[in-house]
Amino acid sequence: MTTGNLRLSWAAPATDWVEAVPLGNGRIGAMVFGGARARIQVNDATLWSGHPAGPAQALDAVLAAGAGPARLAEVRAAIDGADLRRAEALLMTFEGPYSQEFLPFVDLVLDTRGVRGAPARVLDLDESHVTERLDVEGTRATRRTFVSAPAGCLVVEYTADGPVLDVDVALSTPLRAVGREVDGAGITLDVVAPADGAPLHEPGVEPAHRYADDGFDHFATAALAVHSDGTHGRDGDLLRVRGASRLLIALSTSSRAGLWWDDPDGDDWRTSSREEIRERARSTARAALGRSTDELFAAHLADIRDHVTGARFAIGGRRAGTWDVARDVLRGTDEGLRATVVAEYGRYLLGASSRAGGPAANLQGIWNQELRPPWSSNYTININTQMNYWPAPVVGLSDPGEPLAALVRRLARTGPDVAARLYGARGWVAHHNSDLWGWSLPVGLGHGAPSWAIWQLGGVWLVHNLWDAYEFSGDRRLLGDTVWPLLRGAALFCLDWLVADPTTGGLRTIPSTSPENLYVGPDGRPEALTVSATADIALIRALFARARTAIADLGLDDPLDADLAAALDRLPALTVGADGRLREWSTDVADEDPHHRHLSPLVALYPLDLVDTPELADAARRFLDGRGPGAMGWSWAWKIALRARLGDATEARALLLEAMTPFDRDHREHSPVDGSEWGGLLPNLFSTHPPVQLDGNYGFTAAIAELLVQSHRGRVELLPALPPQWPHGRVTGLRVRGGLEVDLSWVDGAVASAVLRDVRGAPHHVVVAHDGRLSELDIPAGGEASLIG
Repeated sequence: MTTGNLRLSWAAPATDWVEAVPLGNGRIGAMVFGGARARIQVNDATLWSGHPAGPAQALDAVLAAGAGPARLAEVRAAIDGADLRRAEALLMTFEGPYSQEFLPFVDLVLDTRGVRGAPARVLDLDESHVTERLDVEGTRATRRTFVSAPAGCLVVEYTADGPVLDVDVALSTPLRAVGREVDGAGITLDVVAPADGAPLHEPGVEPAHRYADDGFDHFATAALAVHSDGTHGRDGDLLRVRGASRLLIALSTSSRAGLWWDDPDGDDWRTSSREEIRERARSTARAALGRSTDELFAAHLADIRDHVTGARFAIGGRRAGTWDVARDVLRGTDEGLRATVVAEYGRYLLGASSRAGGPAANLQGIWNQELRPPWSSNYTININTQMNYWPAPVVGLSDPGEPLAALVRRLARTGPDVAARLYGARGWVAHHNSDLWGWSLPVGLGHGAPSWAIWQLGGVWLVHNLWDAYEFSGDRRLLGDTVWPLLRGAALFCLDWLVADPTTGGLRTIPSTSPENLYVGPDGRPEALTVSATADIALIRALFARARTAIADLGLDDPLDADLAAALDRLPALTVGADGRLREWSTDVADEDPHHRHLSPLVALYPLDLVDTPELADAARRFLDGRGPGAMGWSWAWKIALRARLGDATEARALLLEAMTPFDRDHREHSPVDGSEWGGLLPNLFSTHPPVQLDGNYGFTAAIAELLVQSHRGRVELLPALPPQWPHGRVTGLRVRGGLEVDLSWVDGAVASAVLRDVRGAPHHVVVAHDGRLSELDIPAGGEASLIG
């Protein structure tokens, strides 16, 4: 692969948030606008509405209103009696309030006097920084911006050829400000977050934000420190720097919610005063300025190299260089380069938005400027959060994958009470939405449609992401310490959620939905409720099988194994309908929307691996054919990955070309969720419907990787779905199941060379499928083996 970094260039400063460039260290997110009056919009991943006691209080309220195991029995009886109206009415009493919102924090504005022209912004995807070359009244200057994980700060560094830098520094917030201190050394801005936030998609829920004394002090602070070789002074709320040739700015954040996230069982978040929280941010910013700019940047680069590099793509052979986003990516003619950038950008975004020790990436990663963001910028766990993390094990991002496990651990803390008190079940449960606080109840306030609000398998699907992290790494410590306890709790819930079918004696899920979709009922009305939708059965079947594998891999003597084996024998099989398609529902019914954006039954194909016969593969293909082409970012990504899994290279490429289309409509006007208006890529390459959702960006990376390398049932497949229009290229550092890393190059559509490398510390015997052939390789522990095409 050509040496050198991959850089993206925007020819001018941003005038809109969707033109700004994202940076992040997993905790602090920054959107860089650039220019003479440079805005940097800043988020802290722990700054959400709500509070730690919110999930438990909501559960108490739902139970007080009559929901619980007895009412669940009534629901099941109503469904068996075909009284779906009564079943829906009863189920909606299980709904609590909405999950909470991820919030914007502060805006840093740097007004640099004398800047001529409109400087370009260049994002280095390999080193995670933005650089601007400034002309300050004829003197050359450079502004470099990065978010350092080692320093815990957003860092802005100015250098100039002379003492020409006159910069006004300002800090503001869209939240409720409760304090501000400005002096020549820096600015501190204190805020409080709302105790509750109403989602934008529910305009009738008022007030939009509620600030209240609920026993939790929603305090957060941003602290900015400056150092330069010029003079500093205060002018009202501004900090003025004059006559500098070197200027270093560090901004750090701290919140009570962050203290809770770091240690929910500890005392710090309860006992720390506002001054102590404020001092955490101040001391972090000051400590950063205690190091030279060279030291700060070197530590940042070392951290990026060690934690968030991952695989590298060069489809068509070109990667290194500086590529103009508008010209070369959004409207370019080099398809391989465009695909390369899309794959690399998703990898970059995940590394920037998700780091060990921080919260998981939400619907917008860690970047949001709206007080009422689309879909609350929360965790939507019927596909979207899962898709965020599909690329992590495939491109070798183990550190960014850890926050998903942390989110699941939060759900496994709140979910047992919901499982026991709401459903009379063991284990833990989560539904359609979650948030920083581990929300696990159904949402909807008693009027959310069951098609989306009533789904008990969100947590089960998340556990499969954790299983993938184990399978790709082969790390048994990860399995034993992290994956198995969470998987076991999910399996216990599913064992109790399943009930006997009085007709067949098998097991079924009831009530059941296929997330967000509807079918046509006997009276012609759209219906959501059913029994044993295919997605339910696929997720549970895979869960039980993987739980049994975990028991074996860990050498456990667990009585749960026998229960799982017995349940697996009683689960329904995947079935094919009269139309030749994989069934979405347990019987043949008509789709209310034949082109629906969700593809829930195909979870059995990707990311699971239950479609294991030619007949089922053909049925899945027919299902995809019926759904039609793309609709929005995440749906495109899933369709591309599914086509890749089926080996349908031509169809996958066509979907990717659709998904890479520039979005030219007004991104502020949200498109209908029915998919009648397609999305595309925004000027900063964020995926949109609209609204913005970064699951599409993350999903594209996983899907493109799936076109190039797959691993199933003990076999590694090279170029399983390579589009003919990508005749040559190279990828390094892709991971496959079992703890192997693959470097692969291809020429004229065939494998030129491949190197498989052990990263687990154990020997491997590997069967490799390539170009219609099978090769067997023995790889020693810590070693590698080569294959020449």
